[in-house]
Amino acid sequence: MTGFTVCLVLVVAAVGLLRWRRPAWYWLTFGVALAVVRVLVRYGSVMDACGLTVPPARWRLALARATNRPIPGPRAPRILRLRPTRTGLVVRLKLRPGQDAFDIAAASDRLRHSFSMYGVTSRELHSGVVEVRMTGYNVLKRVQMPAETETRPMRVPVALRQDGSVHYRDYRAIPHALTLGATESGKSVYQRNLVAGLAPMDVALVGIDCKQGVELFPLARRFSALADNPDTAADVLDALVARMERIYQVIRAQQRIAADVPDAEIAADIWDLPSDLRPTPVVVLVDEVAELALYANKDEEKRRDRIITALVRLAQLGRAAGIYLEICGQRFGSELGKGITMLRAQLTGRTAHRVNDETSANMAFGDIAPDAVLAAIQIPAEMRGLAIAGDSSGGWHRIRAPHTSLRQAVNICNRHADRTPDLPELAPFRPALSGSADAPSPTAKPSPDTA
Repeated sequence: MTGFTVCLVLVVAAVGLLRWRRPAWYWLTFGVALAVVRVLVRYGSVMDACGLTVPPARWRLALARATNRPIPGPRAPRILRLRPTRTGLVVRLKLRPGQDAFDIAAASDRLRHSFSMYGVTSRELHSGVVEVRMTGYNVLKRVQMPAETETRPMRVPVALRQDGSVHYRDYRAIPHALTLGATESGKSVYQRNLVAGLAPMDVALVGIDCKQGVELFPLARRFSALADNPDTAADVLDALVARMERIYQVIRAQQRIAADVPDAEIAADIWDLPSDLRPTPVVVLVDEVAELALYANKDEEKRRDRIITALVRLAQLGRAAGIYLEICGQRFGSELGKGITMLRAQLTGRTAHRVNDETSANMAFGDIAPDAVLAAIQIPAEMRGLAIAGDSSGGWHRIRAPHTSLRQAVNICNRHADRTPDLPELAPFRPALSGSADAPSPTAKPSPDTA
């Protein structure tokens, strides 16, 4: 008996140590089974206590009285499916008549306590069906991306959400985005993850880094154009506007609108063009956008207006031409001058790391999700990389990107340097690589744009 007690104590101690030091391993070994049992056993009483039940139907009451049976109790939403995941549980519920998806969302915090889970979120799949995602531990404390992600062209997995799902940056669904973050907030790591995810894809990268290129120039082998000062940035943006206008002429020439042409063959953007004629999509990464909007004299003011005008034109018209904007900065406010709020209105995706003032958070989320503003300004300084991500639909999530060092990002870009397309409009701004004197890399991938 003494030996059994000692073994039991050792097992309990090992489980406790595993839960403290390796919560993901604990969840996969012990936590998931305990959570499933806890949810199934407590489900009825928890739903009743949280006010998520409805009275029995009248025909059930009449049938019980007619047959002299006990009166049926309140009815909770029916569990359609319960699926364990690597980070928690996914429960699909069928709502009863009279219930609403908002009832589940409003009770998420009470469900979290009742089921002893770390977090609970819900979303409506379709009418009457709600998916509740429960996380068994803090997945954002030590981010571990899944080994397999759903990748497709122009869709990059960049971070992990608080509910354990992967956060994707899908440029075809959300063409342009704004990313804010104070110094040491993790914004640069988020940007590196974007570049590392785009590097293996058939896409041209254009960088504007007015901090003398300290962030983006180490990744130069994968960039088709780079600018490290506002003057060069203005020329790069003008070249992109010219490219956009040329691509629209290509699309017009391929539309062939006639009565006998099927709707699916009428080209409206580059993705409707044949693959041999499709121009290479371009992602423009702007680091420290405030440096492009500041000026100290009349000449710099003219350059600033030229830059902001080009950015607004690309944001309004660039999607169909395959030009996507990724605007980053520490500060983004209306005091940056005219055109800034117009530019913000075109940036559908919003991501805010820790910011130093509420005004920046309001510029990111004030017009789409006011409750996300409070979440953004409450990010602690020690949680580098934690961010609030949302879009113009009003939905938002807490996310955290996995730590990617500059060396790791450089290695990925160098490995895929042969995918860097040579675009005629951007040839003067191609970064000079080591071993070549201002000449494009001989291994650069030929692009349909050069034809």
